Amino acid sequence: HAHDVVPFLIMPDNKKFIENLSGTGKCIGVLTSGGDAQGMNAAVRAVVRMGIYVGAKVYFIHEGYQGMVDGGDNIKEASWESVSSMLQVGGTVIGSARCKDFRTHEGRLRAALNLVQRGITNLCVIGGDGSLTGANLFREEWSGLLDELVQSGEISEEASQIHSALHIVGMVGSIDNDFCGTDMTIGTDSALHRIIEVVDAIMTTAQSHQRTFVLEVMGRHCGYLALVSALACGADWVLIPEMPPKDGWEEQMCNKLSESRLRGSRLNIVIVAEGATDRHGNPISSNAVKDLVVRCLGFDTRVTILGHVQRGGTPSAFDRILASRMGVEAVLALLEASPGTPACVVSLCGNQAVRLPLMECVQMTQEVQKAMDEKRFEDAVRLRGRSFENNLNTYKLLSHRKIDSELPHSSFNVAVLNVGAPAAGMNAAVRSAVRVGITEGHTMFAVSDGFEGFCKGQIKEIKWGDVGGWTGQGGSLLGTKRTLPAKHIDKIAEQMRIHNINALLVIGGFEAYLGLMELQAARSKHAEFCVPMVMVPATVSNNIPGSDLSIGADTALNAITDTCDRIKQSASGTKRRVFIIETMGGYCGYLATVGALAAGADAAYIYEEPFDIRDLQSNVEHLTEKMKTSIQRGLVLRNENCSVNYTTDFIYQLYSEEGKGVFDCRKNVLGHMQQGGSPSPFDRNFGTKISAKAMQWISKKLKECYREGHVFANTEDSACLLGMRRRALVFQPVIQLKDETDFVHRIPKEQWWLRLRPLMKILAKYKTSYDVSDSGQLEHIIRLRTKDISAI
Repeated sequence: HAHDVVPFLIMPDNKKFIENLSGTGKCIGVLTSGGDAQGMNAAVRAVVRMGIYVGAKVYFIHEGYQGMVDGGDNIKEASWESVSSMLQVGGTVIGSARCKDFRTHEGRLRAALNLVQRGITNLCVIGGDGSLTGANLFREEWSGLLDELVQSGEISEEASQIHSALHIVGMVGSIDNDFCGTDMTIGTDSALHRIIEVVDAIMTTAQSHQRTFVLEVMGRHCGYLALVSALACGADWVLIPEMPPKDGWEEQMCNKLSESRLRGSRLNIVIVAEGATDRHGNPISSNAVKDLVVRCLGFDTRVTILGHVQRGGTPSAFDRILASRMGVEAVLALLEASPGTPACVVSLCGNQAVRLPLMECVQMTQEVQKAMDEKRFEDAVRLRGRSFENNLNTYKLLSHRKIDSELPHSSFNVAVLNVGAPAAGMNAAVRSAVRVGITEGHTMFAVSDGFEGFCKGQIKEIKWGDVGGWTGQGGSLLGTKRTLPAKHIDKIAEQMRIHNINALLVIGGFEAYLGLMELQAARSKHAEFCVPMVMVPATVSNNIPGSDLSIGADTALNAITDTCDRIKQSASGTKRRVFIIETMGGYCGYLATVGALAAGADAAYIYEEPFDIRDLQSNVEHLTEKMKTSIQRGLVLRNENCSVNYTTDFIYQLYSEEGKGVFDCRKNVLGHMQQGGSPSPFDRNFGTKISAKAMQWISKKLKECYREGHVFANTEDSACLLGMRRRALVFQPVIQLKDETDFVHRIPKEQWWLRLRPLMKILAKYKTSYDVSDSGQLEHIIRLRTKDISAI
């Protein structure tokens, strides 16, 4: 899952720019088909705006393939304003329908006629694998269909020559995340948001009554939603179609549930995918699970079937950005297509936009089903891809406590602490570290209040049950402080000695990074610090060198997006109003930029991209022009430290003065609500996986550094930062990250997300330069990527 989103860096040679790509004379049709998914509208909006931006005509095809077959008013030209205000709407506003007619030759013939009459030879299809397979068949038949239309006299020979090639680009919109070749399909993250909201709500009532809840989530053929939501809420048991439970699972499950009650838990959560079966292919229903629990354990048990709630609601920040990026990429792919180009799917691999041959993805997706039908379950899990497999392995690692006698016993003590400002997802990371550490045989210690608590000796052992239910909690339960270790270094060394700490896991922001450097520097004076140390980045600002993402940033983005949605709604009521919104982030413009992209803002001011009075002036003029259209509202984001003199108040006053008689202004400082709140599914998952990986590294290092009865680690690579880079999680010695850091402004010198800024500007109707060098390479699906297994 995004849970595998990782950014990219670009090689400077042979650059291509958007200015050199023209869509003049091209017509693009955009349709949504199959089951709806949150974020489809964001994709439609991006296709329309990018298409118009490059000079093409874009047409909405309403009601999916049915509208293409019926023609008439179902195919309408789209304008820039016609996609305004749809970014924050769930579902699809252009409609979707299951279409029997398109499955017939006659239906496809009518569809071809309707497209040719309007000159549409480029199609952007947003839907599931069925919709995309249909599109590909249509493309293969295209020239034959045109010949038939010429013979029946419905189109001229000349028209069939001009429109001889049909180009198709697909985007996968499906809440199940069941499409091979894409890490995340549009709608999956939002569906997880709905599930997690429900689980969090149910947990409080289950807690009150000591109940067991059986939750049924969508996923007829794919267990992704069930698996990731089980990981994100720490469910006791999960049943998915790809990995049916072994015979005798009933007894095992009941033992697990009663065991967790004995350890003091007041509730149990079991998550069942609607397509769950046993090893023999018999369906396992949520009611059957309930009856089993009541019969074997006599627990008070309830069933909740989530149903269509999962498809509803507003798209999450992640889905809006995913869909917007994919929509733009789809238009680029259509502009670059030649008659011989196969139909492709645009998708994300890590955080990199890639194009994959549509049919390869479809065949691979069908192979998973085939493996399941033939009861080759290990193959099915492997074919689903690395992210699915990793989620499954992490879930197994964290949910089943081995009996003490089964555990390896190391005599190592590992301490965990939080440093810096609180970030949502920190607790999920601590829980994961504690449980993985215990499984590896270590004794785990928790330090309260960061380095400040460390020097005062606020250190105590933390056990498996102590971290139950921590995944969904916001903030930092251990307590966190910004204090750096240098001035307390002697006392901290003494505490390390008293508690015989053999390794450190630091979860936190920029202070954690500085702190780790200080501890490493103190090794020459204090042998106590010659132990393996690793840092996991957790800060809403996402400003840590060596990692493209940090725990907490996704939750903060969602807080910003939710607030902006409300503000936009208020502004569209009052009309002619511009809001100036200040976001957090220190000097790092990540939240302002990516928040602006997700909220559909008109501008975002950040420190990394210097601006002057002329830029402010042109933004005011741009908004003045906008007020003449039907969209009479504006949204401007400003990072808190983007400029010493152009403060939020200054910009507000300038806009108010310059906009007199055209628009009025309001300002809003979002403040600490960006740090609080329950962690998003992404942050729970990311925190859980990255922290588990950090603990496994600690175990490996401890074995390597154990000599004559004690641990001694003095090399650069024994003090690392674990970061997400492009498509993988990488351990990097902190000392080597020094040169990549701007210590004055506490940001990395190079930041991947700056590449998203032109996208935000284009979607807000600004002419800009946009480097598209990294797009346009058609990749192939790598079968069972063994070398990627080490990635997330």
